[in-house]
Amino acid sequence: MNKLTPRYEYSRYVIKQKVHELLGIKCPFGFCVRYAVKANPHTEIVSIMNRSGIHFDASSSYEAVYLIEQGVEAGKISLSSQQAPHNFDYLLDKGILFVATSLKQLELFLAEPSHPLRVGVRINPDFNLGGHNKRTSTGGVNASFGIWHEYIPQVLEMVSKCGVLVDRLHIHVGSGSDPDIWGQVMDVALEVVEKMPDVNILDIGGGYKVHRYGSEGETNMKQVGAVFSEKLNNFANKTGRQISLEIEPGTYLVAHAGVLVATVDDIVDTGKNGYTFLRLNTGMNDFLRSVMYGARHKIEVINDAEEKIPYVVVGHNCESGDIFTPVENDPESIDTIMLSKAGIGDEVRIYDVGAYCASMRARGYNSFPDATEVMVD
Repeated sequence: MNKLTPRYEYSRYVIKQKVHELLGIKCPFGFCVRYAVKANPHTEIVSIMNRSGIHFDASSSYEAVYLIEQGVEAGKISLSSQQAPHNFDYLLDKGILFVATSLKQLELFLAEPSHPLRVGVRINPDFNLGGHNKRTSTGGVNASFGIWHEYIPQVLEMVSKCGVLVDRLHIHVGSGSDPDIWGQVMDVALEVVEKMPDVNILDIGGGYKVHRYGSEGETNMKQVGAVFSEKLNNFANKTGRQISLEIEPGTYLVAHAGVLVATVDDIVDTGKNGYTFLRLNTGMNDFLRSVMYGARHKIEVINDAEEKIPYVVVGHNCESGDIFTPVENDPESIDTIMLSKAGIGDEVRIYDVGAYCASMRARGYNSFPDATEVMVD
């Protein structure tokens, strides 16, 4: 075991367990699980997913190239990017599945001489599933993701002129855990499908929440899958159209697999009316979720102390916002957490950091080196 800190540890067992769970979901007209590689692009995690039969969602053309370089077949990669691909001809020639997220991107696709005769589009249906924080909302009038639903006739006109069919629809509107809410998302998505007669694949996106701390819920994917299946069956009975389903989990597959292991570098306080701060040898250069979202994670000091102390846990960056214990969902305010009485040099473990942590850090801030990433059994 690597004893150096800070380090991310990822459990192969937990990842494989989650993969097995999601691949066990049955939908009536076909089902595909795509790993949102932006959650954690660690090479062995990508390899585990690929060997297990998981497909992939890329959020940039650079991610798509990275996956191809890791041995993933281009036909298993769906590219849905905020920025137009930098290498359109290369990716289309390889056989990647492209999803246009704007009218400009669709126009660029149609202008490619060797473009396929089928394409996917991402539609913003004016539905918001923000979850615990408005910054995680990816649908509605405040979100730039996808083509606004009122422009669907324009989309269909553009592709028709070029003899292209829109056969894949991508809708992703945020994050949540309630199966009933996911049922509403499916209802909204299928309303869009009705307006697009050639769609036979619906990608309902990701955002399946996991419990990390406090009030966060944990998605029961078996229940959500059953709701999706019921909605798809009802749609088939109503319209005669059998729609295959895709989902794009990132967090759900890898969040629980990760632990950030750090060391108490210093302990300072601000007097009897203030706080006691645990300064760790890591921070926002390795872990940005708390700073961005006010996200909380389970934290433990690893020692034999019986006494508990309320600490504010902070990072080592010269930045007042570099804290691990904000008020939940409020990155502007600090909070405490009850931990075993710590000493300098004690190990601290921060849990459920397998997703959107190492991949979404403020890399290079204060020129601190990156935490290492290791796989464990």
